[in-house]
Amino acid sequence: MVHSKIFLRNRALGYVSNHIPLVTRYIKRRKESLIVTCVGNAFHTYGSLHFALLTVSGTHPGEITCLAGDSFHIYTACGNEIYAWRRGTELKHTYKGHECPVHIMLAFGPHLISIDESSILKIWDIKTEELTAELTFSNNVFKITTLIHPATYMNKVLLGSEQGQLQLWNLKVLKSIYTFKGWNTPITVLEQAPAIDVVAIGLNDGRIILHNLKFDETVFQLVQDWGSVISISFRTDEHPIMATGSLDGHIIFWNLEERKVESQLHKAHFAAVTGLKYLPNEPLLVSSSPDNSLKLWIFDLADGAGRLLRIREAHADPPTAIRFYGIEGNSILTAGSDSSLRVFSTVTEMLNKSLGRASFNRKAAKRRGRAVEDPLMMPPITEFAAEIAREKEWDNIAATHSGLGTVTTWSFNLGKMGEHKLFPEKFKGNRNVVASSVCLTKCGNFVVIGYNTGHVERFNIQSGIHRASYGTDKGAHQGPVKGVMTDPLNHTVITAGRDTFLKFWRFTPKTGDTEPYTKVTLDEPIVWLRYHNESSLIAVALEDFTVVLVDLDTKNIVRRFEGHESRLTDASFSPDSRWLITASMDCTIRTWDIPSSNLIDIFQVPEACTSLNFSPTGEFLATTHVCNIGIYLWSNRTLYSYVSLKAVNKDDPIPMIGLPGSVMEATDINEDGLTELEPEYVSPEQLQEDLITMSGFAHSRWQNLLNIDIVKKRNKPKAPPKVPENAPFFLPTIPSLDLKFDFSNVKDTQSKNTFITHPELQNVTPFSKSLLSVHNDEFEEVIEKLKMMSPSSIDFEIQSLSADEKVSNTLLLYFMKMMHYMIKKKTDFELAQAYLAVFLKWHGTIITETESLMNYLDTLQETQAENWFVLREKLFYNLSVVQTLKNM
Repeated sequence: MVHSKIFLRNRALGYVSNHIPLVTRYIKRRKESLIVTCVGNAFHTYGSLHFALLTVSGTHPGEITCLAGDSFHIYTACGNEIYAWRRGTELKHTYKGHECPVHIMLAFGPHLISIDESSILKIWDIKTEELTAELTFSNNVFKITTLIHPATYMNKVLLGSEQGQLQLWNLKVLKSIYTFKGWNTPITVLEQAPAIDVVAIGLNDGRIILHNLKFDETVFQLVQDWGSVISISFRTDEHPIMATGSLDGHIIFWNLEERKVESQLHKAHFAAVTGLKYLPNEPLLVSSSPDNSLKLWIFDLADGAGRLLRIREAHADPPTAIRFYGIEGNSILTAGSDSSLRVFSTVTEMLNKSLGRASFNRKAAKRRGRAVEDPLMMPPITEFAAEIAREKEWDNIAATHSGLGTVTTWSFNLGKMGEHKLFPEKFKGNRNVVASSVCLTKCGNFVVIGYNTGHVERFNIQSGIHRASYGTDKGAHQGPVKGVMTDPLNHTVITAGRDTFLKFWRFTPKTGDTEPYTKVTLDEPIVWLRYHNESSLIAVALEDFTVVLVDLDTKNIVRRFEGHESRLTDASFSPDSRWLITASMDCTIRTWDIPSSNLIDIFQVPEACTSLNFSPTGEFLATTHVCNIGIYLWSNRTLYSYVSLKAVNKDDPIPMIGLPGSVMEATDINEDGLTELEPEYVSPEQLQEDLITMSGFAHSRWQNLLNIDIVKKRNKPKAPPKVPENAPFFLPTIPSLDLKFDFSNVKDTQSKNTFITHPELQNVTPFSKSLLSVHNDEFEEVIEKLKMMSPSSIDFEIQSLSADEKVSNTLLLYFMKMMHYMIKKKTDFELAQAYLAVFLKWHGTIITETESLMNYLDTLQETQAENWFVLREKLFYNLSVVQTLKNM
């Protein structure tokens, strides 16, 4: 399975509703109406009391084409298949059989009616999932656009068509009862009126027909000035009000008794009002729209008009820029193509909020009592900068707009657009000036703005007063300024221009100071600039699709990352500035390891990433993508599992990963094979045969061996230990660091063979016995026993080698052979030297008096000299290098 090594899909934020009409269900047990909206390949369930998001459904294989519901299930159609869900998350039934996508459904008692785009009507048994009946209509004669079940009409449904006719069918006997001639215009919506036998018929030409089915008579008709009627709903709390929705986002309320308009909600939505439902027996109306919003209106004003009670909304158009706000990583600040600035919470959707849409004159728009109209709405936000230092005192966000030289200010604390619009006086009347980049100082007091004319200006964000200009009257750069930033102490302003220059200016320029104090020339024109607050590195994107890292301290290029095949869109540093994550229009997201300069992760997404940002805690990577209105979160797997960050091979295939869904991914990493099972690295005993290897033991295990007598004397107690009255029984122990009992002299009652110790070996220690039992120079086991002993035990064992006169020479020779084995193997060098030193200290006289031992000592000395020459050469070389560096 292909996957990203570092990032795992988490979830998508910012989805509320789309063009599929909402569904309401009253749950008697909860005493609450539930609102179901579609968000692409999943659906959300909200509670009407607090508008809280209750559940998010599982992900469908494709886009949901229609919704329906009853007291038990929510029904969704995806392509040719239909699914039934319980509690919004449990998939209970699947209905298969349609050959075309399903676009209309109706829960009809124990049955489900579904109609596909070829106008084939199927009736399903909900529990058994069996197809009970089927009707076929011709799209040329009667193309079904909507259907309802008229109240009190047993087993009957009313079908509306694109040709303008109506047909009443008895589905029990599969017989057409009556055909209504219609009005020669497509029927867009049917809705049952509170009066029996009367239905409301919405037509494509804007007419609303109140028609009596029993007598086939039109009671009366109304005309909607805003065009096609796409949604209708009736109040059921004894007020004769009918609400209709239009394509322009207006909601019109009709007084059915007086047959006239009661009131209007002008621009209730910024797109068509596709979903419109009055809650049963309450003065509450729920509306949804493709503008990605869900609104609850209450009618409690004196004149009967409605006001907005609760709202759930997100970006109506794809976001253009995204940044984490604050140091905790719980809030994401986003700017959209709909000219709005929004805050999304990674903790709970209840904390999402909107800072509003950018307006040329916000007060005028509010004074007129309507939403922001197109003439007053500013162009989309292209880039913004935010700082938390002074968020409680004044505006702390600055944003540039597409094609505008004006920079707007916003307040995160107040959640609204600020009063200042920053634009230099010297550009008044020049409409060709466009703000191309913006930066806020870390102190939160100043805004530095770069323009397409090459000018760089600094403003005070609190007062909006112009404070400084950088460069000459012609500008700081020749051509557009593609990036600006300041250092944390406000000593330097760094500007990047399309003229390939990276210039460094004094933050407070002196009189007549028109040149930067230093500049860096790059190979290609600069596209954008990204920086990390806690490090001296800045990432500069070039037009040849490469990214270079510049060190602000040395003013040098320290890294160059190449590999993207299209225009670079954004980049972000990890919190510890070890990684740089870059995105490009080639639909890839790449992670570069800065210290090693390697590409350590790459994956491909279906739609190109337009903006990304790493959370300050390193927990999430947030991305936005072309043609997607959501914000997508990716989990950083390195925080909770081992990830091998080896360099990516250029020849390896690039994995394609789908975007996260609305529901949080609950993937088992081990089962999905996301964890790379790598063999655990075990260091070999010897890296190279010509090197010397140390044991790695603590110094206390061998350093005091030569001076063990002094240590014992110093640690000798002043008074002898007191003997306890009743001394317990002790088993004999083997001298070692770990407590081990000596069972060598214990008789085994279960074994018939008795162990008899030779009388000549009575004075030999257990270690000496092990040494005598060695065959073919296999000293590994004996060496391991010696290494496990304490320094005093080692000293005792070496002294005991000559305790028994009959075997002393043999033991001494075996010990010398063991030393020769350790030295020749070139491992545990310092231990061998310490053991050999103690051995010669205690037995040097005996060795000189014994010819066999003296002869073997020459062999031991020769091997010892060879190893010492190797070690001495390496030590002297390193010492000379260190001394040379010190002298330099």
